[in-house]
Amino acid sequence: MLAVLLAVVCAAPASAATERPLTGRVLVSMEPAPSGTAQAASTAAAIDGADAEVSGPVVPQIGLVTVSPQDGETTAELAARLRKDPRVRSVQRERRSLPREVPDDPAFTTLERASGTPAGTPVEWWAGAQNLPAAWDITHGTGARVAIIDTGVDASHPELAGRIAYAADFSQASDDGGASTDEGGHGTHVASLACAKGGNGIGIAGAGYGCSIIAEKIDFSDSSIAAAIVDAARHGAEAINMSFGTDGSVPPGQALVDALRYARKKGAVLVAAAADADVTEQGDPANVLQPTNSGDDITRGMGLSVAAAQYGGGRAWFSGRGSQISLAAYGAFARRDGPAGLLGALPARRTELEVSSPADPSTGSPAVPACNCRTSFGGDSRYAYLAGTSMASPQVAAIAALMRHLNPSLTPAMVERMLKETASRPAGTGWTDDLGWGILNGGDALAAARDTDRTAPVATARITRRTSTSVTLSVGGTDRGPAGVRVAGISRIDVYRYAKGRRTLLVSARPGRVTVKSSRSSLDLGVRAVDKAGNRQTLGARPSLRVRR
Repeated sequence: MLAVLLAVVCAAPASAATERPLTGRVLVSMEPAPSGTAQAASTAAAIDGADAEVSGPVVPQIGLVTVSPQDGETTAELAARLRKDPRVRSVQRERRSLPREVPDDPAFTTLERASGTPAGTPVEWWAGAQNLPAAWDITHGTGARVAIIDTGVDASHPELAGRIAYAADFSQASDDGGASTDEGGHGTHVASLACAKGGNGIGIAGAGYGCSIIAEKIDFSDSSIAAAIVDAARHGAEAINMSFGTDGSVPPGQALVDALRYARKKGAVLVAAAADADVTEQGDPANVLQPTNSGDDITRGMGLSVAAAQYGGGRAWFSGRGSQISLAAYGAFARRDGPAGLLGALPARRTELEVSSPADPSTGSPAVPACNCRTSFGGDSRYAYLAGTSMASPQVAAIAALMRHLNPSLTPAMVERMLKETASRPAGTGWTDDLGWGILNGGDALAAARDTDRTAPVATARITRRTSTSVTLSVGGTDRGPAGVRVAGISRIDVYRYAKGRRTLLVSARPGRVTVKSSRSSLDLGVRAVDKAGNRQTLGARPSLRVRR
């Protein structure tokens, strides 16, 4: 079809993108014009002779004519009649593509007003730049679980209310208000970039649109981090986001490494923010997930170390780089122009982000100025612009969780590789020092997860005929996968003979009828299905068919 799926700023129901409506017209593709004959004239003559009414674009360069049926004739009847014309190469009933799903959250339509922002740039520019609407066409991620290990998550914020699937508090801070509160502010902003409610008509949509949050509140001590990672994995996190780190001057502790290994074995995709400085040492946990000199090997790593990109596609001025970088996501606009970061949620109360803190020589903590980041959006002051690798990594974690939830047969390593392989980068380039394997492309990553079939088919067989010298079987099967995943379809059915404790392949055939030659008075058989993706059904230890003459 010549129709193109368009990414436009308007709301569309999730189901609309999966069922393209008919227009009532027919697309006719003509055979190439005879030598010396103008294609346009040949095309027009063919349609005139076919008693069809031209009712849309005619594209002679490719032999395309758009036609409508005459009165009393259906499009199906017209299509059937046109297919009989030897000058016609292809006939298809025309369908109308629908807009990509872009939610009604106002950040998609409200233009960014900060000085230096290019005209026409929406507040949530990073969603389109990372192809997230195409991801949301595939899934809204309802039920996917993203763990946010941070200062907590404000469960009362309208962007996050009802999104907290589980919360735990490992912080020992004296002013801690509980697992579903966030005195720091950082965790709420990070959580919103991952799982802020999409399509609710307010604020922003997180990269995971409909994902749920496992809120693990910590005080950034080694023990609280390790405990939170293990707890998140135990409670079903499909991806774990860690927007924090060290300077890397001390090797990562055994407790952290053990916790990360535990979570990975549980099936979580581990995602950590790279350093918020122009350095090549990312500190832990990032340097555990992507060790030194491993970033350019797409098969290596225990997770993803995420750098920050800025508007236009380059590395953000503050972001870490080098051989410990896996890939990047947008975490800033520009150093001097445009907004001061990405818009995200912030608790209503004054947060620690908004209060300056002096240096503490006893702990080595540097002085931290107040962020001056709070802003009002849509009349609500519970938002802030923040820039950082902390803002980049939760977007990657959210898409990783959506991929695992859509296709649970994918291992964390497979998800990580797909994210790297589908990341946006200049044509012909691979891994780079600045952005790793490229910038997150949510739509392509979800498409890769959707199109990867790892579920074995199941064979069926029945005896249809027996003779003294052969047995005829009707063989077939089913190839099913998780809802939303495209299965490859059955390639062949293998028929085995069972005898004396051994299984011997007799024949491989496409589904249908197959004849096995044998003059034995008894024959024990088994069948195994193989699909086009190479998935093989486990062959039973015992025969499934017994032939007795």
